[in-house]
Amino acid sequence: MTTGMFAGTFARGGAAAEVSGAAWLAAMLDVEAALAAAQAGIGLVPAEAAAAVADACVPGRHDLAAIAGRAGPAGNPAIPMVAALRALVPPEFRKHVHLGATSQDVNDTAAMLVARRALGPILADLGGVAAACADLAGEHRGSVMAGRTVLQHAVPITFGLKAAGWLSALDRCRAGLAGLRLPAQYGGAAGTLSALGGRGHEVIAGFAAALDLAEPALPWHTDRTPVAELACALGTATGALAKIATDVKLLAQTEVAELAEPAAPGRGTSSAMPHKRNPVGAMSALACAQRVPPLVASLLDGMAQEHERAAGSWQAEWETLSDLLRLTGSAAAWLREVLEGLRVDTQRMRANLDLTDGLLMAEHVVARLGGGPDARRTVDAACATAVEQDRPLREVLLADPGVRLSPEEIDETLDPALYLGSAQVFIDRALTAHHDAERALAAGPALHHYGAP
Repeated sequence: MTTGMFAGTFARGGAAAEVSGAAWLAAMLDVEAALAAAQAGIGLVPAEAAAAVADACVPGRHDLAAIAGRAGPAGNPAIPMVAALRALVPPEFRKHVHLGATSQDVNDTAAMLVARRALGPILADLGGVAAACADLAGEHRGSVMAGRTVLQHAVPITFGLKAAGWLSALDRCRAGLAGLRLPAQYGGAAGTLSALGGRGHEVIAGFAAALDLAEPALPWHTDRTPVAELACALGTATGALAKIATDVKLLAQTEVAELAEPAAPGRGTSSAMPHKRNPVGAMSALACAQRVPPLVASLLDGMAQEHERAAGSWQAEWETLSDLLRLTGSAAAWLREVLEGLRVDTQRMRANLDLTDGLLMAEHVVARLGGGPDARRTVDAACATAVEQDRPLREVLLADPGVRLSPEEIDETLDPALYLGSAQVFIDRALTAHHDAERALAAGPALHHYGAP
């Protein structure tokens, strides 16, 4: 977990606490308690032993710093954690601690627990961002603004349509994250659970259920698709957030000034320039998002693992996954705050539409003149004259004998509000899909039976 100087930017929101060292230790202890309980459930260990293990799996009874200090020489934190756990269990029950498991079983299952717990606040903040987008789409469905392609004025759109585009992408990302099936891991030394004779497979269902994780069909020690799917879903969600943050920062530029982030004392100030109000939320979300693709790539690269257990690539996942969850959560928390307090200047949007004196409506003029090459040549020439002579397009069109439109028809053709195509339909579709997505998410994803027979 990022602490100290930069935590305010990169550890914002609830996900950061869920990937801390303390959170990992708590998850690992939950794994050991659930494993003992599942084994007791089928009679492999005495119920008293499972109770003793559970009693020793209280995080406050363990020294995180000591376990972390021993994790390096041991090769992973599960080894010193299990040693500390056994020391807390009565001697007669110590043989039942970590029965049949290997260190990777503990770490992998803990990773899935950590991810699921971190996804709670991540999805909550993404839901807040989506709700804010839906509100903006509805409120500003008729707020006409310049559509921009390649950073230049294109044709008119509405701010509601822009927000609906944000919303649609976010809802797909939320569905992808909520639909992830995060499996428990229990395979023993090489994926056979041979230490338990022929009964190891019987433990997996109860073990997964106790942790509310998916039940795998078989151990996945070197099948890293669960981690890769999680990484890709987080990366996609962060990319959708980055797109919104990019739009916000561009529309908040002084020369554009169509949007402004929420104001608060000390927010977005400059150490040198008292007048500055920097888009701190958007830029912080983008700072988080910029760090995410390499983390996703690292986890994907780590899928090429050796035989039944990996040396190096598996270990590289631990901190990488924590960082990925934390940064995604931080970006979502920043954007939620931005959009929930976003100030939209519709008058400035309208003023910016007029910056090119009608050139933004050139496509509509071509259509009104009948379309085709001749109409296009006429409008191309009119636009060139308007630019070269610094004249409004309306004036040039009125003076062109080849333009057989009345002044009233030209005014109508140059009105941005009358050239919005299917924008309203698209906004309605996005809002309807969003309401459907909310209902689906409220019903909850089915986490179990991940590849189970």
